[in-house]
Amino acid sequence: MRYDVSGSGFGNGGSDSGLGEEWGVRAARSRALAVLRVRGRALGAAILPAAVAVVLYAGEVTGHFTGTGWATARWTVTVLAVLVLLAAAAVALVVARARPAVTPTVELTETAAPDLHRLVRDLADRLDVPAPAAIALTPDCDSWLEDRSHRAHRQAGAAGSPVLVIGSPFLWWMRVAELRAVLAPVVAGTGPATDPDIAAARRFVRGLDAAAVVADGPGLGPLRRLGARGVGRVARLLLRACGTHAAEMERGVAAAGSERAQAVDRETRMVAQEQVGLAYAGWDRLLTRVALPAWRMGRWPSGLDAGVVSALTELSRRDRLAEGYSSRLGERPACDLLEEPGAVDEAASLLAARLFHGGPAEAGPDWAPVEWSRYPEEVVDRKWRADAARLHEVLDRLAAAGAPGAADAAGAPTLTRVLTHLTTAPDGRPAQPPEPERPVPVEDGDDRTSPEDDSVPVEDEDDRTSLEDDPVSAEDEVRNPAADTLAAALSARVAREDAEREARVTAGAAGFSGPDGPWPLCPLVPPRTGRDLLADHVTALVCCAAVDTTGAAPGLDWLDGPALLVEGVRSTDLAPRVLALVEDGDPAPLRAWLATTGVRPEKPVRLL
Repeated sequence: MRYDVSGSGFGNGGSDSGLGEEWGVRAARSRALAVLRVRGRALGAAILPAAVAVVLYAGEVTGHFTGTGWATARWTVTVLAVLVLLAAAAVALVVARARPAVTPTVELTETAAPDLHRLVRDLADRLDVPAPAAIALTPDCDSWLEDRSHRAHRQAGAAGSPVLVIGSPFLWWMRVAELRAVLAPVVAGTGPATDPDIAAARRFVRGLDAAAVVADGPGLGPLRRLGARGVGRVARLLLRACGTHAAEMERGVAAAGSERAQAVDRETRMVAQEQVGLAYAGWDRLLTRVALPAWRMGRWPSGLDAGVVSALTELSRRDRLAEGYSSRLGERPACDLLEEPGAVDEAASLLAARLFHGGPAEAGPDWAPVEWSRYPEEVVDRKWRADAARLHEVLDRLAAAGAPGAADAAGAPTLTRVLTHLTTAPDGRPAQPPEPERPVPVEDGDDRTSPEDDSVPVEDEDDRTSLEDDPVSAEDEVRNPAADTLAAALSARVAREDAEREARVTAGAAGFSGPDGPWPLCPLVPPRTGRDLLADHVTALVCCAAVDTTGAAPGLDWLDGPALLVEGVRSTDLAPRVLALVEDGDPAPLRAWLATTGVRPEKPVRLL
């Protein structure tokens, strides 16, 4: 279970930390008792029929409840009590034996990170709280305490204190003092975690969470799955009854931890909170723009955490608001607290690939690590050529099917072929982009504003109203039909490939699933329309042509991912020209760029 005691902190910001802490602990304990009362009511409801049956049998022994009616009542209540007790015992057994979900992490033993363990212990001593049982890293920009006292996870942490989970990007981007300030309110949460009432309430809620999804697990027969669904309904009913109290209990614990940590590095905490938001932005950009293309090509970057530093440094260079962040790089980074930062970074990078994309737990021929220096060659170039090959295969299928605008037979993989296809209307004629309206010259003394003058058309009010009510706007009328057809076919092809990949993942469930469900647990699936896919594939084809016919080269932009380097400089003006071709069927801007760059569109490109 993940406790809501994160590095962002929580509290009223008061000056009297002792009073605030006492209030937080009291509020958390009060809510914990409310959770336990829900458990007590459920237990009382389970034994109520048995208690009634005992009373009826006692009345028979004493001679008060005699007769046929009382005998029937005793047998009916007895049968009901036995059924209810069996059902309650089944629910209690499932709740007790259900395996709570835990966050996939990279364990950091004291041998692997002695300085980090020493920092956390010193911090716990300053806060006068128990030290966490263990430390683990996760590829996320957050830090929290996680209870792993369940017997299924007891090897990862002791039964008394929770495990401290730290976001791996923090160790590479933050300085040691900033990391200490961020971890202070988190470590302070170990104090309330040892309270018996709070610990019991957390165990109860954690067991209900696990029992609610038991029916979704594999390996259950029809009868057992039916019983598990009944237990799940009861567990969800109890969760709804105690959910508000459990959430408020965690808020109280977070408030107590935040107030206790107010005296630790007060000035540094404000700076550290800014770094938390900056690290989150850089991490999200790195995953979606840089790591995801590599994962789709069967490669996983082995230094994602180090890449965060490069991405945020690039951000500080581009964004004036981030000036001064790069000056921190001269201080000691928190990753120096690790004995082997490279090995830890590689393990966290592989875990991120499995969490957000899915993949085997170990490297192989189709799932290999890639260094940042090899990223342009092994990822960017291969991705471009794979996209270009897919685009030409779709064009070949359209040509074979006799689709409008694709009358040309399967030809050489050239950029000219795509330009011709996207600038051809369904009737075979070249699609002309809309021409801008020319202003009508007005001579001196010539009044063109009169409605009676035929030389200047005046829009009638009824026509204007009908145009506004028309669901098909003027922009929709100039859409490129050839691009729509190609985009639809390309989207279907990509969807089919994704489905095939999902089937391979399901077939290899032994290597792609964990105790908490099939991998990936948090897939990164950015929404992309057919036009977006088509623009990406055309851009990839243009980049392949530039690499093959000029001195251009594939490159890596830390914030935007794959990039085309023309004479060593990143090309930034290609995207709007490709959009003009895809959206309006206007090849002129792209042809001008090709002529300026020296790209020969008639030359075949090398495909993957």
